[in-house]
Amino acid sequence: MLNFAFLLAVFLLALPVNSQESPAGQKGIYSVTSFGAKGDGETDDTAAFQNALKSAENGGGGIVFVPTGTYMIRGHLEIPENVTLEGVFRAPTARTQHKGSTLLAVEGKGRDSGNPFIFLHSNSTVKGITVFYPEQSKEKPVPYPWCIGGAGDNCSIIDVLLVNPWQAVDFGTAPCGRHLIQRLYAQPLHKGIFVDKCFDVGRISDVHLWPFWEATPATQEYMSANAEAFIFGRTDWEYVNNSFCIWYKVGFRFTEFKDGPGNVIISTSGSDIGPTAVLVENCQAHAGIVFSNCQFMSHIEVKETNTGPVKFNNCGFWGIPSTTTHATIRGSGHAFFNECHFNGWDQAGKGEPCIMADGNGLTVSSCDFMDAGKKQIVLGPNSKAVVIMGNRFRGGMKLDNQSKGKVEVGLNVDE
Repeated sequence: MLNFAFLLAVFLLALPVNSQESPAGQKGIYSVTSFGAKGDGETDDTAAFQNALKSAENGGGGIVFVPTGTYMIRGHLEIPENVTLEGVFRAPTARTQHKGSTLLAVEGKGRDSGNPFIFLHSNSTVKGITVFYPEQSKEKPVPYPWCIGGAGDNCSIIDVLLVNPWQAVDFGTAPCGRHLIQRLYAQPLHKGIFVDKCFDVGRISDVHLWPFWEATPATQEYMSANAEAFIFGRTDWEYVNNSFCIWYKVGFRFTEFKDGPGNVIISTSGSDIGPTAVLVENCQAHAGIVFSNCQFMSHIEVKETNTGPVKFNNCGFWGIPSTTTHATIRGSGHAFFNECHFNGWDQAGKGEPCIMADGNGLTVSSCDFMDAGKKQIVLGPNSKAVVIMGNRFRGGMKLDNQSKGKVEVGLNVDE
């Protein structure tokens, strides 16, 4: 028994010790420090990073490892095909600038165009790092190019914190099919995640756009007046779940560029404390947009340019001090609210309805209008096909029907 214990102890002592440096030296794994990166926050490490990335590409693909350090990158980085740039973090972090694997971005100050700070190619990934803009202003935010961009299929962002980018992720300027954004935390000051030209199922999950940098009044005021969190153009079968934003002028924007509109399925997500939680300028007429198990503060606007269905299933709506209506519906698409609850509309007490509909179609079913005594629904003259069924109207149903089309109302409870 003693001999066995002794041999076991010797065996365990002989095992390699895990450390942040341990991956380097293995086949297909390259450390930026082996290529001269200092990580002292002052020396320009751009060339060292790019040389490591090039070596990984020449080796047939691999991981470029970024040990703990603060790395000044005065240029920008290109992640070649089949290469991962990976730091020490194994989950998204908060306020880790100058901790773990931190990259300092300074190129492009004062302009929103130009090379992204990190550019991904097909099958490339950025993972486990923090990006911080040390020269960004807390009082008057200034433009920078996109923090992360991509071109090609299977570009991935995993376990990353972008502390204070002007623009966070551009997967829309060039086609980025089957992109994956997973566990991204960020405080984009102007634009968050932009998706367009995606012709094969993009996936976005566990994204948290929140004040990871600063919550100064000036920053908050700028974002609430100008910033957009999620922007979707043409994307075919985009899946979004467990994602959140706060203080944005627009939480989720759906629009179209030269490749047309998209279709998106969003679940367990929300937009908090902003004037417009959802803005639909257009979506695909045959597929549209679906929100399930989501929460909104506060306004939903479907524009007259929209042609596709917009669906809200089991969602919650509540107001902020500026809230008038919770939803304004126009356009030739059909809007659906099913098993939703609404409270806190008409904050100023001016008789504004919860839902103002003046579009092609509206279905409201199994919903709870919780503010007793307030007007719930106004149907404008352009409303053509409306079903209002099985709802609870607290304090009595207050429906203003100006529609010249077919309206069916029934099986509602007035208390």
